[in-house]
Amino acid sequence: MLKTVGAFDRIGDENAFSVLARATALSEQGRDIINLGIGQPDFKTPEHIVEAAVKALRDGHHGYTSANGILPLRETIAASLHKQTGTSVSPDNVMVVPGGKVTMFMAILMFGEPGKEILYPDPGFPIYRSMIEFTGATPIPVPIREENDFAFSAEETLNLINKRTALLILNSPANPTGGVTPRTEIEKLVKGLENHPNLPVLSDEIYSRMTYDGLGHTSLLEFEQLKDQLILLNGWSKTWAMTGWRMGYSVWPASLIDKARKLAVNCWSCVNTPSQYAGIAAINGPQDAVDHMMLAFDKRRKLVVQGLNDLPGISCKTPKGAFYAFPNIKETGWQAKPLASALLEEAGVALVGGPDFGVLGEGYLRFSYANSEENISRALGRVSEFLSTHKAS
Repeated sequence: MLKTVGAFDRIGDENAFSVLARATALSEQGRDIINLGIGQPDFKTPEHIVEAAVKALRDGHHGYTSANGILPLRETIAASLHKQTGTSVSPDNVMVVPGGKVTMFMAILMFGEPGKEILYPDPGFPIYRSMIEFTGATPIPVPIREENDFAFSAEETLNLINKRTALLILNSPANPTGGVTPRTEIEKLVKGLENHPNLPVLSDEIYSRMTYDGLGHTSLLEFEQLKDQLILLNGWSKTWAMTGWRMGYSVWPASLIDKARKLAVNCWSCVNTPSQYAGIAAINGPQDAVDHMMLAFDKRRKLVVQGLNDLPGISCKTPKGAFYAFPNIKETGWQAKPLASALLEEAGVALVGGPDFGVLGEGYLRFSYANSEENISRALGRVSEFLSTHKAS
């Protein structure tokens, strides 16, 4: 039997893909499965973006690019960030990467090692903890609490920092909860971080364009005092429905950007060339499709929240961002993962149990409303029928 190094015994998984695989298998058996498990917009990539990639191929852009991405794309990202945040960003500090996870991988790999601690959101995206454990560092959950509308607490976060803390990971708007941390709370955190000028901060802002009710996104990029310690994560997958294109970007402090570039050289060389031209078209082109998608998500959000709150034993906070609801199921008597499994196998509704997002996720399910209103209504009906006919096991 081949034996890998110990780190691979610690590496985790993203169970949303396991749920997707099981849902797909059941569908192939002829079952009618409604998938509210995967975090993927159900819209097609806007046509002008697709055409930009096709044109790039036809124009002969078939070769390697620089490891950090083509300059026109990095300039476009820098200009867009300046427009959004008022902060000047050098294209030299921008790294184009194959998806959002890559920035997490690089940042955690840079700072995680045995004897160190890394703070991460819990409930939160499962890859944070998986990669922390892979490096041998100790994962320290930053509690994301329902009573705080699933925003992080600046005070609670700052109180977890000590001399062993090697990296702080933040996420707003958040997966899996849909929480958006208020600007006032972010300002408190930034003020407290002035006492930790050598602590790297990874801010996952992949859902930055996905907020509701007129709520604006506060980027940590706006705070000049963090410029030498901030790693910003963002990308195209959610905003422009480009999950399969594998396109992300990050902004790095000047002291780290060359280390990130070298990781790219050693691992993936560069992002595929035509996708980079598509990335320019996405940012600079018409945003009608994005606006249309957000209007649809908003209608679905309201449908999901009302429907969940009408179910016995379930209560649901209204999410302020992303496209997830994170209902509390504790009064049903069910544990989250057994309920999610039963709903898939018996009711044909694919969801993800809260514990797949962290130790504080028990008692919750993640509903992705990146599906049609018709399917959401059908799913809610199936969940209602299931709960009325099945006792907690």
